[in-house]
Amino acid sequence: MTFLPILANILQDDGGGIIGALFGGFGFICWLAIIVLIIAGFWKTFEKAGQPGWAAIIPIYNLYVLCLIAGRPGWWVLLYFIPFVNIVVSLLIAIDVAKAFGKDVLYGVVLLWLFQAIGYLLLGFGDAQYIGPAKA
Repeated sequence: MTFLPILANILQDDGGGIIGALFGGFGFICWLAIIVLIIAGFWKTFEKAGQPGWAAIIPIYNLYVLCLIAGRPGWWVLLYFIPFVNIVVSLLIAIDVAKAFGKDVLYGVVLLWLFQAIGYLLLGFGDAQYIGPAKA
């Protein structure tokens, strides 16, 4: 039994189904716009911190750069791969990045951890200045 006919039936866009909803029309354009905004926020935030902006689009390297901005050692990237530990580490990094830009802990928790897309857009395109790593 070959999977080609089954795959063709799944990918067939007849205006309905999961594939049509996820990748068709307006939903795809909204998803793409959100992704572009997230990348733009990270890019500008990295540039403000004196790091290369293109690092925002490299999957594991962007976590490494975020650790550097926060003043944490680069090996902390490995902690992102440990279940439940990654939640704590991402929270600590978000708080330290907020402090590195002169913001308070509440900003780090709410905007840089819970609502990252909005927080990094405000950080990158706002008036916040990078004052140095929080854990120097």
